Amino acid sequence: MENQSNFIKTIMENDLENKKHTKIITRFPPEPNGFLHIGHARAIIQNFELAKHFGGTTNLRYDDTNPEKEEEKYVKAIKEDIKWLGYNPNHVFFASDYFGEMYKRAVILIKKGLAYVDFSTPEEINKQRGSFEVKGTNSPYRDTEVSKNLELFEDMKNGKFKEGECVLRAKIDMESPNMNMRDPILYRILFAHHHNTKDEWVIYPMYDFAHPIEDAIEGITHSLCSLEFEDHRPLYDWVVRETEMENVPRQIEFGRLGIEDTVMSKRYLLRLVESKLVKGWDDPRMPTLSGLRRRGYTPTAIKNFILSTGLSKVNSTVSVDMLESSLRDDLNDKARRVMAVIDPIKVTITNYPEGKYEMIDVPFHPNNEDLGSRAIVFSKELYIDREDFVLEKPNKHYKRLALGIEVRLFNAYFIKANEVIYDKDGNIVEILATYDEETKSGSGFDARKPNGTIQFVSSLNAHPVTYNFFEPLIIDEDKSKDLLDRFNHNSWQTKEGFIEKTVAYLKVNEKLQLIRHGFFNIDEDSDKDHLVLNEIVPLKKSY
Repeated sequence: MENQSNFIKTIMENDLENKKHTKIITRFPPEPNGFLHIGHARAIIQNFELAKHFGGTTNLRYDDTNPEKEEEKYVKAIKEDIKWLGYNPNHVFFASDYFGEMYKRAVILIKKGLAYVDFSTPEEINKQRGSFEVKGTNSPYRDTEVSKNLELFEDMKNGKFKEGECVLRAKIDMESPNMNMRDPILYRILFAHHHNTKDEWVIYPMYDFAHPIEDAIEGITHSLCSLEFEDHRPLYDWVVRETEMENVPRQIEFGRLGIEDTVMSKRYLLRLVESKLVKGWDDPRMPTLSGLRRRGYTPTAIKNFILSTGLSKVNSTVSVDMLESSLRDDLNDKARRVMAVIDPIKVTITNYPEGKYEMIDVPFHPNNEDLGSRAIVFSKELYIDREDFVLEKPNKHYKRLALGIEVRLFNAYFIKANEVIYDKDGNIVEILATYDEETKSGSGFDARKPNGTIQFVSSLNAHPVTYNFFEPLIIDEDKSKDLLDRFNHNSWQTKEGFIEKTVAYLKVNEKLQLIRHGFFNIDEDSDKDHLVLNEIVPLKKSY
């Protein structure tokens, strides 16, 4: 944030210079009706980073005004995600904590003749509001006496009306060109159990009424929200003014950030979870923060990615390559580099003594001594990746193993492939090779050059691994199709292979760079006998 320039930062600087505020206070206001996704990360990071830059604070406030969709598990998950990103809210609040104050402020509006109880049906209210081309018409209940409205609103609160029988509406301007100002609904009746207030209330405030009051109560100076709320700002200001709130927050809108081939909607993500097309909110294919965490994404990479995209007044979409680049940059110097084979084929060194093996000390990272070193094993029986071998060298640019061709095994010896063994179906199952004991790495041997260097894992040092590879969840760009019809059923693929045994006992969420393959994360499904590794990002994007 120190080196960034954006329009919200400039507004805050000016407000402080003009003594409008002595301290910047922001808030992140999620609805606890689902898990947070990477789109929410932009709001989290910008709110916290902007406030921190000016020595201010940020609150976490759950906008829990819709009990039918909210659950305690979402409350917990949101708090964990924010902590994982590296932020500690100054306070944790719930909109429901303010229900009593909101009710009092609604009464103020009624007493001022600015709110009324309306018994119109939803269809009638929608018709009354008109359209962008047609002016609205007044409800027949708009001129009900103040005293009667006070009585009716209290009856609503006391549960004397059926759900949907009536609502409380603001009395503003039914001819306003802004549809949000055409007597919007402030309260509705819901006989639903609330995760926080339990069964205390049967009327619940609408978001457009609750949110500005929440901001004002907490003394929020700058209420940052996405661009879709720009047309709601006049109503936001009206509510703060007419309910006579002492603090006057300023709503500022910024553009949403989209990522190509990524679903950025809690509603759609919930459908994927409920349809069981994914394994839950933390499925590694999901763009939720918990899913990305399980896959192996790092908070630093996400933060750098978000900050690198800037902040503007327009919605924007960026390539997933930008996010993957941030991941590689962050993991490059942090992840242990180890050898692993994803699609193994056996290699037998026919001239290496039976029962003999060698331990070779190798650093985990050539440029990070803090990661230490480990011993790799060279022995008679090895595994290499199937893609590192062909029967005949195709061209001069091919730098791997082929019959009659000599390559170096990483940190070990030159080997030459001499013969292959097939199974009954004609598949190569074993390569017979010889090694040259004079060519050991570090010996100074330079009499000839190998045809490249490949990795290997000795059978004596091979730990079984399930490798998980992921593709985008949605592959069909035809938006007219239902989301579930666009689901990529090949988005999760697995392979069985081996990895150096020395990393088999690392903790869940440890990051590894598999030489020549990419960055992987140790999944929570791992146990002491079998690792499960999730591909975070390949070393190079391939299509």
